[in-house]
Amino acid sequence: MTFGDILRKLIEEKDLTQKQVAGDLRMAPSTIGGYVQNSSEPDFSTLKSLASYFNVSTDYLLCFHAEKTNTHWEDELLRVFRSLTPEQQELYLELGKAFFKINRK
Repeated sequence: MTFGDILRKLIEEKDLTQKQVAGDLRMAPSTIGGYVQNSSEPDFSTLKSLASYFNVSTDYLLCFHAEKTNTHWEDELLRVFRSLTPEQQELYLELGKAFFKINRK
């Protein structure tokens, strides 16, 4: 996945527009558009601002996998899990365990 793909997905998940994100971060909408279209990349400061805004790590935005996780999918699971309330996290884990049991059979 590219940076633009990941950013586009985050914007869509939050049901935002590129213009809203740009306004919230005090950027030109065309700047966000360039990122989403993969025609430009943010500098470090902007990357950190985007990570903070979407409550994700810069590694997640860059699709970089340190030794903590093996794939982008693991990063995605962790990101989703952390965005849930404690009650939702418990349910999420129980559902995961149920899938695991089904796959063992």
